[in-house]
Amino acid sequence: MDEQSRLKLAEPRFENGHFLLIAGLGGRFTQETNQGIPLLWEKFIPHIGKIPGQKNEMTYGICCNPDGKGEFEYIAGVEIDKLDDLPETYRWVEIQPQHYAVFEHKGTLDQLPEVFQYIWKTWLPQSGRELADAPEFERYSEDFNPKLNTGKLEIWLPIKA
Repeated sequence: MDEQSRLKLAEPRFENGHFLLIAGLGGRFTQETNQGIPLLWEKFIPHIGKIPGQKNEMTYGICCNPDGKGEFEYIAGVEIDKLDDLPETYRWVEIQPQHYAVFEHKGTLDQLPEVFQYIWKTWLPQSGRELADAPEFERYSEDFNPKLNTGKLEIWLPIKA
């Protein structure tokens, strides 16, 4: 409870997202094993700028393909413009246009578990909003640097309009 009250998370803005095609490295995780996600990012970072059809340097962390038992797929990736030349090494996901609550996180990556706890366990139940059946994702600006804590990190939560 104290952890959540110390978080400085502004109220979200609401946006209609557009179609995204994201490719990167993926793995399956649960709430108990999600500490492996930073290792996935470490493996992915050298691929940035080398993925066929990559559109820009913005990166995404996509939570998708839940199994209904608490396991989900996480893809650390970038936006691409087509699948034609994508090597089999990479996982990909299409994100359809959707309504989102967008939270801006200004703290360190170490605080992300608390941020997600706050969004899912406090904000969502109190908001009167309903979660949509669509991928949730983190969007990291092109200048995002987790070591210097610079750049912009947004969490896009799919909600029913």
